[in-house]
Amino acid sequence: LRAYMNKVYGLMAVGMGVTAATAYGTATAAMTNPAVANTLYNSPLRWVIMFAPLLMVFAFGAALNRLSVSAATGVFYAFAALMGVSISSIFLVYTGVSIVQTFLVTAIAFAGLSLWGYTTKKDLSGWGTFLLMGLIGLIVASIVNIFIASSAMQFAISVIGVLIFAGLTAYDTQNIKNTYLQMQGSGADFLGKSAIMGALKLYLDFLNLFMFLLSFMGNRE
Repeated sequence: LRAYMNKVYGLMAVGMGVTAATAYGTATAAMTNPAVANTLYNSPLRWVIMFAPLLMVFAFGAALNRLSVSAATGVFYAFAALMGVSISSIFLVYTGVSIVQTFLVTAIAFAGLSLWGYTTKKDLSGWGTFLLMGLIGLIVASIVNIFIASSAMQFAISVIGVLIFAGLTAYDTQNIKNTYLQMQGSGADFLGKSAIMGALKLYLDFLNLFMFLLSFMGNRE
């Protein structure tokens, strides 16, 4: 179990590193070349960049069973890179110091929540339906607010988003642990893909928690 969880967290950490490097590299290119900035953030391409990760994560979940472990790992890292391009504008909007500070706060909060989810004797499975319904509502509200640009609605979305992804961090960690305990005799291929899916869930929990916290803690340029 320890080796399995280490693999999950290791994949997640590498994916987060790929996202950070891609986001910073993309933002740097945009800051040094106005044409790149205009293409990424002001042209119709920005809608593709904005929604492509959401479409890709659903497609990845549907296709995972048909992929090999190595192919699934590659797709996960490709998704992480695409997500980096999608969130790269944070380096143009917020100061670098506030981004680092928010990342550290997110890392501490995530570690505590994930540790609690791993060690608690409380069954968190009942949270699943509630959190999923909240997540669907959050996605719909976020998409609507792209077009109406309400600051009050954005504040409410950020507050609810922090709560939902804090809960999902603990819930997903316990679920990943229980999945291994129930399916540990299923073979290396299944467990390898299961670890990748677990890493993807925790990656999304961490990234979304970071983005919502950044809306509170980030100092704007």
